[in-house]
Formats: sequence, C-alpha cells, structure tokens
Amino acid sequence: MTRLPTWFTGVLRSFAPLFSARIWPQVHLLVVGALLSPGKRTVTAALRVLGLADDPRFGTFHRLLSRARWSSLQASRVLLGLLVTACVPSGPLVLGLDDTIERRTGAKISAKGIYRDPVRSSHGHFVKASGLRWLSLMLLTPIPWAHRIWALPFLTVLVPSQRYNEERGHRHKSVTDWARQMLRLVQRWCPGRPLIVVADSAYAAIRWLSDLQQDRPITVITKLRLDAALYDPAPDRAAGQMGRPRLKGDRLPTLASLVHDPQTRWERVRLNRWYGETHREVDIISQTAVWYHTGLPPLRVRWVLIRDPKGKFSTQALLCTDLLQTPRQMLEYFVQRWQLEVTCEEVRAHLGVETQRQWTDLAIARTTPALLGLFSRVTLMAHERWKSHPVRVRRAAWYAKTLPTFVDALAEVRRALWKVPTVRTSAPEREMVQVPLEFIERLTDALCYAA
Repeated sequence: MTRLPTWFTGVLRSFAPLFSARIWPQVHLLVVGALLSPGKRTVTAALRVLGLADDPRFGTFHRLLSRARWSSLQASRVLLGLLVTACVPSGPLVLGLDDTIERRTGAKISAKGIYRDPVRSSHGHFVKASGLRWLSLMLLTPIPWAHRIWALPFLTVLVPSQRYNEERGHRHKSVTDWARQMLRLVQRWCPGRPLIVVADSAYAAIRWLSDLQQDRPITVITKLRLDAALYDPAPDRAAGQMGRPRLKGDRLPTLASLVHDPQTRWERVRLNRWYGETHREVDIISQTAVWYHTGLPPLRVRWVLIRDPKGKFSTQALLCTDLLQTPRQMLEYFVQRWQLEVTCEEVRAHLGVETQRQWTDLAIARTTPALLGLFSRVTLMAHERWKSHPVRVRRAAWYAKTLPTFVDALAEVRRALWKVPTVRTSAPEREMVQVPLEFIERLTDALCYAA
C-alpha cells in the first residue's frame, strides 16, 4: 500500500462524492494507472503498470466504465469548479468550442459514423474517416508557470451519427444543438460569470448565434464569410406607418469587395500573441452591421476584416455578437482558439486517446471524456506541485526549451508518483542489485517522459 502525496489526492478528493465508498478506491487506482501507463490507455494497461496483472478481480475495474452508477456530467461540473477556482477566480470565462473525430472501427461500436477527417483533408483533398464525433468545451486560461494560454477540457459529449439516431428512433441533434445545450449548462453552473466563446467557422450560423443572445446573452467570436449578406440596421418606424416592421436597412458592400477597394482605410495593430509568434502586425477594419438571411432572424454583429501586410495568409473576417468588444480584443480572443488544436494533439500523443478499446455504449461515452478531463487534472496537479517545487523543463542539446509544456507537467506528476514511499507491502523482500544512482535517475526520467 502506498501513501499518495497531498497535492495529488487534493485534486481527486473533490470527485469522491460522485462514487460509492466501495468503488472509490478502484477509481483511484485507475486514475494512477492511466497516468503511469506509457502506451495504450486500456483498463488492462492500467492494471499492468500498477502490478495488478494477476489480480483475479480485474472485471470490477472494467465495470467501473461499463456498468457502475456515476455521472460524468457531474464530474464535469466538479472539474470546471476546480479550474475556475485555480485559474480564473473572477472575470469572464473564455471558452473554446470544437469537435474532433476519434477514429474507431468495429461492428459493435454503434454510435460511429463516416466524417470528414480534418487532419488528413485539405481544401483540395477530401478524406473520410470512420469514428466517433466528440464535442468538447475547454477553458482558455493563462497558466502562470507556462507563460501562455492553455485549453483545458472539462465537458465533452458524444455526438452520435444521424444513422445511429434513425435506427433507434431518436431525434437527431446537430453539432450546434449540442453546443447550445452545453453552453446553457455551463451558464447554470457559473451564474453571474460572463461567457465568451471562440469557435471555428462551423458555428457561424445565424440561428444558433441568435438563440445564444436570448435571455442571458453569450458572446461568440467566430469566422465570417467574406460574401456574407450584411445590412444597415432597420430605420426607425415613422408615425402612422403601415405594414410589418422592417428587419434590416440597406444592403452593405460585401467584405470581399472592401479588400480590393482603394477607399478602404486600414488600421495597423500590433498583437502580443499570434500563431507561433510573440508579436505580429496586421491591418484591420471594423464596423457593426446586421447579418441577415431570408427566413432567419436578423443578427447584430461586429465584424473585423484582417489583412496580412506580409501576405503570408489570406484575408479573413471575424464576427462577434457583442457590439462593445473592440477589434483588438476580438483578435486576441480568437487567436487563443489554436490552443484547442494543441490540446487535441497532446491528448492523442501523451494520454492515449484513440487507443482505448471499450465497445459498450456507456463505456465509450465515459472513457474519452475522462481522458480529455485527465489533461486538465494533470495541469491542476502540476500547478499544485510547482507551488512548492522548482519547475522542471526537459532540455536537450538539440532542443533548447525554456518554458514547460504539457509533457513536462505529465512527467512531473509521474516522477512524483514513481517516488511515492511504500508503507506496507505483502510481497517478499528480494535481494537488491546495486545500480549507479545516475543511471536510475536517467531511467526514471525516460519513463516519466514516455508517451
């Protein structure tokens, strides 16, 4: 039996009320096994790394995911509370919204579908993939010891394919339907905290954006088509005027026409953070308008047209549903969206997403959100650990890294778990082999950084 450090158990202790006292120790072991496993994140891999390969009660660990009664939704709420308390105790919450494909095949995986593979596809090449579609909400927050913005997942839901819903007689919900429900849920969890959501062009839908402006508005920043139909606001209604009120005013020039118009007055701004760069200058122009399409409600937006003076990227446009946001703020918020892609890559490379092999519906719905949430829990554990210990960054002769990344945070957690003192054991004592201390330190370091 081992005694886990306080900084480790302090993060997990908040989840204890979600599980019964009988299965909570097994949950504890699975979390430790998932952290220490260097390869696949299967239940058996977690048991092997803990030395439980000969335990005849291995089936109870599988039933934690496939049968046990606990709510992953409540776990998401607890995780969000921990992240907000540690990283964003006040002010607005900046959330990243994105969907990702988990490549899975097999006849027993009922919720899978055929989707466009965003990683392998390009503008001129379309690649399809069989798998599960996940929609994830992540908290975009600065990490003090990393000196940058990280995307921390806390709520991930499975978006079943249309064929799956039709076969079972369920009403099919689109990705935007799921996104609306998730954001309203977070709004109930964090009353009084303004929400600012950044998302890609898939969420630039008038109906969805309009729904989020009802009751308690949620600010959304996303991309806008250059050929979008923009209008002036509807003029005031004259006294005694008959007929239905107008929804929009005169049609405005398209954003694409403003790009080549010599009369367009660009403003150059300098941003502190850009994609892979610390400082970057761009030309912008911004106005407010009404985005309208026949049959849909009119939507008041602030748009920003962005041009690169160096010509390295094509001109693009952003929209924001909060008219009071400044163009600079919109750009700074939207650039943070790239951290969602970084997190998705990190969980695949270091936490084994797409390597799990559960096939029951309940286990599938729980495992991937748990692994994504493990990214945030590792960040919280490293945050607590480095409050009282120096930050360790892995360097090499060919890689002069100065700031820690997620792999350093995971290695710190693993390193501390490898050194947990043993309090009581039933295994017989064996003869110790004398090994140089330097070799042990290098071996431990290699195991801690193993993907």
